[in-house]
Amino acid sequence: MTDITVNVIKIFTLGIMSACISVFITPCLTHFLYKYKFWKKSVRTKAIDGGEMPISSKFYAQGGFKLPRGGGILIWLSCLILSLLFLILAKTNIFWFQKLNFLSRDQTWLPFFALIIGSLIGLIDDVLVVTNLGKYTGGGLKLKYRLLTVFSIGIIGALWFYYKLGWQTIHIPGNGNLEIGWLYIPLFIIINMAVYSSGIIDGLDGLSGGVFASIFTAFAIIAFWQGQINLASFCVTILGALLGFLWFNIPPARFVMGETGILGLSSALTVVAFLTDSVLVLPIVGFLLVIESLSVILQLFWKKYFKKKLFLAAPIHHHFQGKGWPHYKVTMRFWIIGVVMAIIGVAIRLLG
Repeated sequence: MTDITVNVIKIFTLGIMSACISVFITPCLTHFLYKYKFWKKSVRTKAIDGGEMPISSKFYAQGGFKLPRGGGILIWLSCLILSLLFLILAKTNIFWFQKLNFLSRDQTWLPFFALIIGSLIGLIDDVLVVTNLGKYTGGGLKLKYRLLTVFSIGIIGALWFYYKLGWQTIHIPGNGNLEIGWLYIPLFIIINMAVYSSGIIDGLDGLSGGVFASIFTAFAIIAFWQGQINLASFCVTILGALLGFLWFNIPPARFVMGETGILGLSSALTVVAFLTDSVLVLPIVGFLLVIESLSVILQLFWKKYFKKKLFLAAPIHHHFQGKGWPHYKVTMRFWIIGVVMAIIGVAIRLLG
């Protein structure tokens, strides 16, 4: 077989296995989550700025707020199981076991580290939310601690890229590389925090899972095109886990992703975008993440300076619910937009 055939088989095998593991461990996870009532004990009624949020609160209540958080455990746990399995099996002399090991120092150690550390910190936040120990408006860790966590992950990644890997340029599609020197460090940190802020997209059954699935598919294609097979395998492993998660998260959802999924995915996504030198197309591939964050920023700005709301509710998916769209229509239309923008982003990145 040719190398490209072997690589394609590797990527598809890992994706399928990740999805199967995710589906297989779901009954155990859901049993645990429902047994210990791993959900918020009350509907959130206050926005970040302390104002009332009657429309969003109504949708939370209608959707059954007693849905367990922590569904994102499926995603990072599936990736962890699969990666450790083939890391161990790779020590044999069997070709395919060695080939299916996708952990490598130059491509996947850093995004894998970001995924696991981010997910574990997110899990702590979820625990604080469901136990009512968190003092933050939405429950869980206070905002300053969340931002400090994301900042810490960002600065570790930034310093690794700049000093360890020696990266000092960003790629401009169709034009080449632009030297930015030490500005690479603050750029990485800012992008990491911006991607994390988009985690508010986890608000409707199936929404976040479908959007992140299209994003990681796009970066898997970019990485494969660049010859970064292990990184492409990592992205597809996350994709497979997301599809397994979606099997149980589409309406009516068995659980929601929670911070353990959002923080892990957003941290890994930032690293993947920089490893593929595709940071300038990240806002295109992740268009919906940008729109979700921007809608909240604009809503807060409008309320502060114009004393009225710009949208019926924010994030913007609740605005469309407020206009009368059923939640499944919002989700599926966002999926379509996400896929289209992912295709456009990939096409632009492949310009060179």
